[in-house]
Amino acid sequence: MELNRFEQGVQKLAEVDGTAGENVINALKDIAPDLGRYIVEFAFGDIYCREELNLPEREMVSLSSLLTQGGCENQLEVHINGALNVGITPNKIIEIFMQCIPYIGFPRVLNAVGVARKVFATHKEAVR
Repeated sequence: MELNRFEQGVQKLAEVDGTAGENVINALKDIAPDLGRYIVEFAFGDIYCREELNLPEREMVSLSSLLTQGGCENQLEVHINGALNVGITPNKIIEIFMQCIPYIGFPRVLNAVGVARKVFATHKEAVR
């Protein structure tokens, strides 16, 4: 039986974020349930399920994109956690940020490193 976009998205979200993704969806149920559904269906059911990039590659792109936008610390926290969950090491996450310094500058990278420090301290797999 073929899964619908939402079911497929829920499975992929759990693969990336474990229970953290479910917590985000539940947090949106009372205020913006459609937003939660769109995130699951489109981002995880459609985009994350494409075969051209694997999950670590997708998380590296997500980290870089969020970092360059600035002001996305909450989402950066989610995706640092996701990156760790799919096998990206803390050192590699920091190196992704370092690579962006010439293009976006020190302030945004310093903010991202601060978020990473917080996630690494709480993530059970993050050993530096």
